[in-house]
Formats: sequence, structure tokens, C-alpha cells
Amino acid sequence: MIDIRPVTDALAVASQLRPEDMAPAAAMGFTLVINNRPDGEVPDQPTAAQMEAAARAAGMDYVHIPVTGAATPTQVVAMGAAIDAAMEADNGKVLAFCRSGTRSIVTWSRGRLASGDDRARLIAQGAEAGYDLSGVLG
Repeated sequence: MIDIRPVTDALAVASQLRPEDMAPAAAMGFTLVINNRPDGEVPDQPTAAQMEAAARAAGMDYVHIPVTGAATPTQVVAMGAAIDAAMEADNGKVLAFCRSGTRSIVTWSRGRLASGDDRARLIAQGAEAGYDLSGVLG
């Protein structure tokens, strides 16, 4: 069972996905998968190449933005750009994942904060998805 946590109407985050999760994700309306996990964190983790092949076979786009520790400004911008491009292209939904979903939602929320979104609203969205963003959105 995929642990998908909606954050907005257009974005959801998840813990580690596997190639066999891509077809069900596409059936749920996701059009872009963002992998925020670097290859090789744990031995049994699928590689970015395996995840990309499965996502594309399921008809979804795929972006690999590996985040180790705190996201860099470049990674924050890249994630926001990927999400914005997906919304402009087809108004689909984006599914971002890492080991637990935390890096994905933190990277997204930092970008939204920098774009002027309300801090309290972002914290509330995180809480609704099961993540405490209060300590990372200064």
C-alpha cells in the first residue's frame, strides 16, 4: 500500500516508493513524480534509473532532485520549477517522495515560503499531511 499524503490539490508526498507503485500512482491522476532521495542511501532502495523507467512506463514524467540533509537553494528552486512546469503543462498532480516524505515536503515548503506563501498556512498544510514544519520554516 502506498502511503501518499496530500499537501495541496496538486501536490502529495510519500515515503519510499517502488517501481510497482508507479502504475497505481498514475491511476490516481499523478502526472509527475519527483524523487528527492539520493541513490544508495540503503541497500534495497530502487535506483533513480529504475524509478524513472517505471514512472515513464506508467505515463508519468519524472524528475530526480536528490536531497541529502537540508535542501540547498538550488534544490528548492529546482523542485518549485518542476512542480510549476507540471501545472502549466497539464494541470496534473505531482507526487514527491523520499525515505519518509519529510525532505520532499520541507523542500517544497521552503520554496513556497520564499515565493511569499504564508508561513502559518504552510505549517498547517504540513500538519494536515502529518509533518511538523514549524522548526524548518524559521
